Amino acid sequence: MGSRTGIVAAVLAAVVVSGCGGGGDDRPDDATSAPETTETTDPPSPAPASPTVVPEPGTVPPNWLGTRELPRTDAGYAEAQPTPPELRNRRFTLPDSLPALPGDGFASRVADPAPARVIARSTWKRGCPVGRRDLAWVRLTFWGFDGARHTGELLVNGRAVKDLVEAFRRLYEARFPLEEMRIPKAGEAKAAPTGDGNNTVAFACRPTRGATTYSEHAYGLAVDINPFQNPYVKGDVVLPELASAYVDRGNVRPGMITADGPVVRAFTAIGWGWGGAWKNLKDYQHFSESGR
Repeated sequence: MGSRTGIVAAVLAAVVVSGCGGGGDDRPDDATSAPETTETTDPPSPAPASPTVVPEPGTVPPNWLGTRELPRTDAGYAEAQPTPPELRNRRFTLPDSLPALPGDGFASRVADPAPARVIARSTWKRGCPVGRRDLAWVRLTFWGFDGARHTGELLVNGRAVKDLVEAFRRLYEARFPLEEMRIPKAGEAKAAPTGDGNNTVAFACRPTRGATTYSEHAYGLAVDINPFQNPYVKGDVVLPELASAYVDRGNVRPGMITADGPVVRAFTAIGWGWGGAWKNLKDYQHFSESGR
């Protein structure tokens, strides 16, 4: 019995040893590992570029505006030139030079007489046919070609303040667009012409074009509105000099004054005459108390 038990124990021991080592793989553990792979990722594709939006001609001021001087004639202005494509349907508004008046509708502010600091940056000087204390500083709102509310300024004869504020209120209600409204500086009158100005202005101490007598502007009793869209025309003379595309009054574009339009109606209502109705020349931009 004892010897049989020893035999069984020996057999079992052999089986255990065989199960632990026999039939196994003697290669090191790392030899059985799967080869490492490096995962690569393509860089993301760049987002498609947004298409470049080219502004429609006439909707933004060209970068050369007011910088390209024209040769001056003996008369003090340049010869009429073809209108550049960028200005043939001009309908942009330049940045305001004043803080906005409060509110969201028509507004005006009057300082009568005009402050000395305002007179100092204007064309007024000793010898002008109106005294400095006879001029009033008027700030008012207007619609731009951009459809936004803007604030501008005029120097006007104090006796005409009430009427002019009323006329510009009517223009605001009609949403008639203006490009710019600021008081011209003294140096501008002596600067070489660029032929592309479009400032709506009242007082300017200067003679009548082609004459030595003072214009109605020198009294603060005249207003020029959008001069580029509404040029002065006499024979071959066109002012501003690059505004020849607007001599054709049948091709009505934004900012133009027409005989049956809101600008003529507004100034007729205050008793002012229009230069577009003159016979020997046309001054489409011009309105005055005297009709001259």
